[in-house]
Amino acid sequence: MGADHDAAVGQHFWSTPRAMTRERMRWYCDALETAALANGEFVIAEPTIHTDEEYAKEQGLPGIIADGMLSTNYISSLLYQQFGERYLAGGELRTKFIRPVYEDDVIQAHGRVTGLEDGRWSIEVWCQTANEQKVTVGVASVPVA
Repeated sequence: MGADHDAAVGQHFWSTPRAMTRERMRWYCDALETAALANGEFVIAEPTIHTDEEYAKEQGLPGIIADGMLSTNYISSLLYQQFGERYLAGGELRTKFIRPVYEDDVIQAHGRVTGLEDGRWSIEVWCQTANEQKVTVGVASVPVA
């Protein structure tokens, strides 16, 4: 199904799998800090569990973990690919992070249309690892027209 086509209850769609690299995690944190500053200057984010191995281990983690919003962004991108402008103009997305995403985990976003009510598609969404462990779960809705 391409953008702006009709969906069907039960339809399952998914993204291309992506490796969660150290660089990807770093870029996300730096970009977030840079955007928040909003002055056109590039910012290197302070050490966190998302960017600094030693700090993450001090916090009891085995290594750095991806910011949860990365997997939410993967889901949002998938919804845009499937529903196009309808998702951007009137879609809704709620997610919950249920498992950390570690460096080198391969992540894939999924969606399954679960219903149609009041002119909106209801969609179960999730991201999972290559061994099918869910890391992010949620729900979305998109206007039919």
